[in-house]
Amino acid sequence: MHISWQEVSARRLARSHLTGPRCPAGAARVSSAVVGVHAQVMSAAELSVGLRTEGCTRAQVRAALWSERCLVKTRGPRGTVHLIAADDLPMWTGALSAIPPGPSPFKPEVRLTAGQTDEVVAAIADAVESAAQELTVDELTEAIVARVGSWAGALVMPAFQVDWPRWRQAEAVATSRGVLCFGPLRGRHVTYTSPRRWLPGFRPDPPDQALPALLTSFLHAYGPATPAQFGRWLGAPVGWSAALFAGLGEALEAVTFEGAEAWQKAGEVPGGAAGPSLRLLPYFDAYVIGCHPRATLFPGRAGTRALTRGQAGNVPVLLIDGVVAGVWHQRRSGRAIAVTVEPFDDLSARQRSALAEEVDRIGVVLEGRARLTIGDVQIGAHA
Repeated sequence: MHISWQEVSARRLARSHLTGPRCPAGAARVSSAVVGVHAQVMSAAELSVGLRTEGCTRAQVRAALWSERCLVKTRGPRGTVHLIAADDLPMWTGALSAIPPGPSPFKPEVRLTAGQTDEVVAAIADAVESAAQELTVDELTEAIVARVGSWAGALVMPAFQVDWPRWRQAEAVATSRGVLCFGPLRGRHVTYTSPRRWLPGFRPDPPDQALPALLTSFLHAYGPATPAQFGRWLGAPVGWSAALFAGLGEALEAVTFEGAEAWQKAGEVPGGAAGPSLRLLPYFDAYVIGCHPRATLFPGRAGTRALTRGQAGNVPVLLIDGVVAGVWHQRRSGRAIAVTVEPFDDLSARQRSALAEEVDRIGVVLEGRARLTIGDVQIGAHA
């Protein structure tokens, strides 16, 4: 079966809440729909959620995370910080813990052995579950050293022009196994806690249940896709991803998409024509990271201005009718938010009106006053 870009784009936009009315169901529903919200830059995560959710502000996203606890801040695909719907955390941890580990980037004398990693993860679990409050990095380091020895706290791990304690190599493993997640900031300090304290009754799903669920969630949002594209999104080896696809058998179907073979959930109904849509997507938005092929999503000038060595997400983008059609930047001073948008082509009167509404919506989400300027964007890509 051949499926066109227009059909796929219409389906993806609708499922990612990027066309039609904004989602009325709240932050957790949006996070689940896009299969996790990248939160390395927290203000960008707040925009990703808020721009998709009816009447949502950054305060409401924070309340969903820290008060209602229907969101969890943890490490998700590719080991990067994400906001995950609490109801999806069992699936995520069950799946992430089953991904084969990649080669260590550290020198042999710095690396943790498999046995040491297990010791550290067990120490982390005991420390955060038994603590009276969330722990800062320094407090967690002290607790781990007290349980396993000083080798875990040795400052030998190069990171951001400083050396981190050795145990932090196991942080992503601990989050993947479901024993660690982020807590709220304490002043300017990051804190950690246990999902079991945060979400009573939590436990990871078995991998044989979690992996198919995660793959089908991804394909529901961003399919058709290839094993290589899924593996790149998840941070998993291509061969392993291909075996996962093959293991789902008749639950998936092969289609011809943009001239190549790709897979989607069996029985998917082709999307109709998408209505006109214009959205501003912030840094690392899930839509641009999840969607392929890149050449169609980022046509022409978009490929050079909005991709970084083929990587999506490092530049905020203007999305028109499901295709990257410009870049943008915002600068805040107090409550004033200056939004500069650089379209790659002239905008129609309808598109200018929609863009003005989208910028107003940014002001609502970020609880400020946004002002639009259409002009050149000089800011480079995010690291």
